Amino acid sequence: MSLAKPLKNSKGLIRNSTLILLAFATAFFSRIVDSAGAPSAINFLHFVAIPYACGMALIKSRTRNQHQITIVWSILAGLLVLLSVMLASAILNNAGEINVILDFLLLGEPFLLILALISLPITPISLEKLRTWLIRFGFANLFFAAVQYVLFMVLGLHPKAGNPDYVQGVFYHSGAGHVVSASVSLTFGLYYFFGAKKAPLWLRLTVVSATFLHMLLADAKQVLLSFLIAWALLFLTKFKSIFEAMKYVVPALLLGFIFLWCVQNVPAFGAFQTWARPDIYGSDGEATLLKSAAFRIIPTYFTSPFNWVLGLGPGHTVGRLGGWMIDTYWHLLGPLGATRHPASSAVWTAVGQSWLGNQSSMFSPLFGWAGIWGDLGYLGLAAYGYLGFLVWRYLCKDDFTKFLLLTVFVFGLIFSQMEEPGYMLFIAIIIGLRWHDNRIRSVN
Repeated sequence: MSLAKPLKNSKGLIRNSTLILLAFATAFFSRIVDSAGAPSAINFLHFVAIPYACGMALIKSRTRNQHQITIVWSILAGLLVLLSVMLASAILNNAGEINVILDFLLLGEPFLLILALISLPITPISLEKLRTWLIRFGFANLFFAAVQYVLFMVLGLHPKAGNPDYVQGVFYHSGAGHVVSASVSLTFGLYYFFGAKKAPLWLRLTVVSATFLHMLLADAKQVLLSFLIAWALLFLTKFKSIFEAMKYVVPALLLGFIFLWCVQNVPAFGAFQTWARPDIYGSDGEATLLKSAAFRIIPTYFTSPFNWVLGLGPGHTVGRLGGWMIDTYWHLLGPLGATRHPASSAVWTAVGQSWLGNQSSMFSPLFGWAGIWGDLGYLGLAAYGYLGFLVWRYLCKDDFTKFLLLTVFVFGLIFSQMEEPGYMLFIAIIIGLRWHDNRIRSVN
């Protein structure tokens, strides 16, 4: 594969790289800026910035690398299919146009950012610049989490002092900000450990240890579980070679034993015992009934066999948009024609009636894959899954990026993190940068 010819005007490439970085920052820092007193509409700025950065990158790109062009057109086609499914679902269920726009952006933004990155013939200098700023963003999230822990947990300056859920880094103040912040932090720690090859080993170990401590202090235990499951899934892809498989199974077993010992003996791991109650599992267990509530409740609102194929409409069930975003921002979205559906409130009622409803997001019926199925039906699941397949096939060229994509899949089974812009765009930019890194190294 030959490296694409650089742009004649190198400043144009730099401007595109900077534009992509700024667009990413509008999503990554919007929560902390909102908490500092900015209007709540700041949380919607990335819905404009990301598509604009993607459009400018596609328009200005002069790459002649056929492989890059193939990837771009494949992902664009996949996004068109997803949008077509959303439009069909909206027509079937009388969903508002703003519902379609926001739902498409919530699910499609990461792919738009990837398109912006891979459409450019990024040079090693531009790649290093993007990587440096991404690391700075990761450190910023870690720094804010540390400050919040001292203020809220040590000094007790928060109204709900002692609640670790408020250790949310740059995602303060949001409902599941502690989980989002911890997942971004641990992802950053691993990215820094494996990617910052010029940094000394002791520093890389310190950073990844600090991000792990962040996860513990934020009580975001589902993050560690998701990472372990993703690691196990990655291991399953290695069965073609016993030697490769053993590289994963041995560390996994060792970490598993260490983790179990810590849960039983280390106070910092005590929160994990929330899940260690066999009576809540099984076919009639409270955890099982609550987690599957959406799949029992949503079909009761189907009025046509087509609802199985196209769902109840964008933003009408248990995804991020229908679950709480439309209600939270109704003062902004209502005048724009947003629509709501009783299926969403019915599932919330089930959460409120369960004694496990406020125990852990692990048991929540409002999770990513359920939201896509409820809103867009089986066609929506297929369209989104196809986009994930394209990223896996074309862009995930090493185990680390495959692992990151698998963590997204696992998080989608727990809560709404597949539609959390800060987290998903962080994953997307890492995958895009790693792809360019592999591309450049293959040429050299």
